[in-house]
Amino acid sequence: MSSPTVAPPARERILTTAFALFYAHGIRGVGIDRIIAESGVAKATFYKHFPAKDDLVLAYLDRVDEAWSGQLHEAAAAAGPDPAAQLVGAFDALGNACRRDGYRGCAFINAAAENPAGSRIHDRTLAHKEAVRSWLTGLADEAGAADPSVLARTLTLLLDGGLASGALDAQPDAPVAARAAAAALVAGATAR
Repeated sequence: MSSPTVAPPARERILTTAFALFYAHGIRGVGIDRIIAESGVAKATFYKHFPAKDDLVLAYLDRVDEAWSGQLHEAAAAAGPDPAAQLVGAFDALGNACRRDGYRGCAFINAAAENPAGSRIHDRTLAHKEAVRSWLTGLADEAGAADPSVLARTLTLLLDGGLASGALDAQPDAPVAARAAAAALVAGATAR
């Protein structure tokens, strides 16, 4: 005898639905009524968990941050204990992201493009980008880079360019080229 399937809590259903819809159609392209209908919750339940659409968007971005940052950290760790190798290894996450079915680029860049500077959503995108840059700066420092912040900034620009290229032209060589460029940058910045 199998146990009955229990539906996930309402908040989780809303967030899972929003995640799929926002990424596929854009934040402004998806209305609250569609999220309510597709998540199977009542309007009152939706607003109990997310008083405003921006609250849901921020929760969505938190979930994206958790996933993407996790992928970056896992790819870096898979490269081994050497911080310079980890800086380059992080680019393996780029290849995995760009090959995903339905890939539409960086959710943070997309969100920033749809929301004005100074809004809570735009500020959340900046916080994510700063957290990635800060992590890379730490690795660059551990790797002995002459100027860790410049190397990290350059690598984040390369990551963002690779994410954008994956959405724009979907060329399978873009992540490979980005990784090769990262390797050259890291080697040059850490050469003694």
